[in-house]
Amino acid sequence: MAPITLVLPFALPVPEFAADLIRVLQAPALAALLSRTAQHRFHPLPPNARALPHELWIADALGLMRGVEPALATGVMRGYGLDPEDGTWFVVNPTHIQIARTHLMMDDLRGLDLREDEGRALFEAALPSIADSGYRLLYGAADTWFLRADAWDDLRTATPDAAVGMNLTDWMPTGDKARAFRKLQNDVQVTWYTHPVNAAREARGRQAINSIWPWGGASLATEQAHKLVAGARRRLGAPPALVTHAVPAWLDALATRRLESPSAFAVQLDGEGGDETVLVCGSVTAPAIAADWDGWLREMTRLETELFAPLLEAVKTGRVKQLRLVLSHRDGALETVTTPMAQRKFWRRPTLEALT
Repeated sequence: MAPITLVLPFALPVPEFAADLIRVLQAPALAALLSRTAQHRFHPLPPNARALPHELWIADALGLMRGVEPALATGVMRGYGLDPEDGTWFVVNPTHIQIARTHLMMDDLRGLDLREDEGRALFEAALPSIADSGYRLLYGAADTWFLRADAWDDLRTATPDAAVGMNLTDWMPTGDKARAFRKLQNDVQVTWYTHPVNAAREARGRQAINSIWPWGGASLATEQAHKLVAGARRRLGAPPALVTHAVPAWLDALATRRLESPSAFAVQLDGEGGDETVLVCGSVTAPAIAADWDGWLREMTRLETELFAPLLEAVKTGRVKQLRLVLSHRDGALETVTTPMAQRKFWRRPTLEALT
């Protein structure tokens, strides 16, 4: 069987709570996978990165990088059946930005509950302002749009999950065209301020959609160049097959398969073959971002039963010849590799200390 990589965003708890959490977490299979390894390395987040560690890892594995930033827009567009054509495109997420006591903050997109009819209505309302400014906007889904802005090629942007809950002063787009973005953002905000969609959302206890967030700028030319570089580095002709569960819409759009539950992957292990498979399971992300550590523990316990234990058994029996784990938090990612031979290292006591 081809190698399998399991990417678990936010499976590393924040350092200040890690010791207490691993004392409570009951995950013997995960402990064995993390302790009996052939490779073990922690990758700190690069300085000035504007994406999370797991996002950089995935973009790099798929050959969708531009310098040190994820360049995902054109790939995500194809996932929605859209043609990127020429030019520079950005993923655009309609979002809610709130005024905290001393700064602006963006809400987690997962909690916005933006319905299809709402997303379509806000999209149509924003079109005139965007067209008048000389840009083009395409609709992918209620929460995922695409903006063509060729002159913004050098705009440095941040992924939504990197910026959520943070002081947005540090995460707003930067570069020569940052002012042009802020003007466009302001025009859209004014258009939506009294929109009936937001009045209806607030009436049912939901946050108003009051801004847009662009990121992941890419063009077909830069995408092709970086795919060639990534392919040469891996000495492979194709990127790994991407399988997803409980991830943001942009990741689902890049996937070859989407799972309703983690257990579905374990059930289908015997069917995995050919190219390397990367499974991204994001079910602990939302509780970690919200600092809901009880929820984090519940999700990790569920993954122990539905994913870690079946994968450990598959490695031990040789059904999986190599299993790579990529576990991350905001500041870095732990990458380990285990094999059937490594799992025979009985003298290594299974422990979750690697999570600290």
